Amino acid sequence: MKNVLRLLLLLLLLGPAARAATVDTVAIASAAMQRTYKAAVAVPASYAKNKKARYPVLYLLHGAYGHFSDWSSKTPDKALIHRLADQYNLIIVMPEGETFSFYLDSPVNPGSQFETYITKEVIGKIDQTYRTVARKEGRVISGLSMGGHGALYLSGRHPELFAAAGSMSGALDMSITNRKLNPQEAQQRQSLFTPILGPETPAPSPYSANSVVNMADKLYTNGLPLIIDCGVDDFLIEINREMHRRLVYNHTPHDYTERPGAHTWEYWQNALPFHMQFFQQVLEKGGVAVK
Repeated sequence: MKNVLRLLLLLLLLGPAARAATVDTVAIASAAMQRTYKAAVAVPASYAKNKKARYPVLYLLHGAYGHFSDWSSKTPDKALIHRLADQYNLIIVMPEGETFSFYLDSPVNPGSQFETYITKEVIGKIDQTYRTVARKEGRVISGLSMGGHGALYLSGRHPELFAAAGSMSGALDMSITNRKLNPQEAQQRQSLFTPILGPETPAPSPYSANSVVNMADKLYTNGLPLIIDCGVDDFLIEINREMHRRLVYNHTPHDYTERPGAHTWEYWQNALPFHMQFFQQVLEKGGVAVK
């Protein structure tokens, strides 16, 4: 009898872990950049049981100075991604965006073509590898900081690929001349952006043209559901407020929230579940959520 009780206790303890989502590391080749990057892919536990079900996908982008593993390794709660994948029965793909790509195709650096990489090569590989809803109704995208810019930028330029988009603490303006920066700050920003955009020039400037804050009319035309948030102590709060103002001005429906917090993993860990709730409503409306 004691052995039976021990076995039951062991099963209870191991049960949640056995049913938890798994995180794969997938190599995704880039013909555009002539190299191979890795992506972390969280697959819900239900995926192995529902052999016929096709799963929606959240593309979750990391920030500047980061890499594909950030979302699964840097949140204070290391089980966050696993738990959310299981809770909402969707696949979470965390692709590589390099340390400072801003998820665009650089006009000056052939080795930094991350718009093409994400929208063609990553999505193509994920749809070939997993049972996904391989159409826009089954894809949503979000990210933090540089990844927040990337999520709005990629969905804004490719509305045929995504059903909704979000940004957490988004770095939504890459321009230098339009910002109130001291000379040292301006020089630092110039050194970071020049390798992907070249030197900033008078209008038309690639800095302004590629900044999400200047894409409000495009976002309005696309009509995708949007969720944007930022911490009130974040150094990027003002540009997020400006983005919100422009979307309000042109009557673009969007969910905008300011919460306590700064540019930290504690903030993003708290913000991501709100994005998941928002996206789940979109996926349910589109009829692709897995029950």
